[in-house]
Amino acid sequence: MKKSVAYLGVFLALAMILSYVEAILPFAIGIPGVKLGLANLVTVLMLYLIGWREALCVSVLRIVLTGILFGNLVSICYGLAGGLLSFVLMFILIRMNCFHVVTVSICGGIIHNMGQLIVAGFLVSSYYVIYYMPVLLIAGFVTGALIGIVAKEVGGRLCIHISKANYPK
Repeated sequence: MKKSVAYLGVFLALAMILSYVEAILPFAIGIPGVKLGLANLVTVLMLYLIGWREALCVSVLRIVLTGILFGNLVSICYGLAGGLLSFVLMFILIRMNCFHVVTVSICGGIIHNMGQLIVAGFLVSSYYVIYYMPVLLIAGFVTGALIGIVAKEVGGRLCIHISKANYPK
């Protein structure tokens, strides 16, 4: 048990470091609210390699802790909405066992942005935020693909060391 808690602490620390790096080095493409989502790399890898319970725990803790450290209550709400919705969809797709890791990550990126758009609609009490959907769909696709490609490469290399035979090649 102590060993697994230590591993979860390492994954949480890695996810928080990636969030911090993303906070200090913004992904400057001129579109407000669009980020790479580097910490989602840890979530995707954990879903495949460790397990859904541990991945969910680390994901929620990361969102709350980084929101406290680098954001505010609103950023925590946005993060939880997108993160939990994304997590559920990726979990379902992985359980179906017929999608590539990049596809799972793309779907996660898109639905993450849709979850945040729903929260934005409630917070500003306006349906006009829907006009931002095409931008967020494209951003979710691109960032999800990038995270998925990195997850595929990193996960493939990690499998050599942890003997996880079912990681998609």
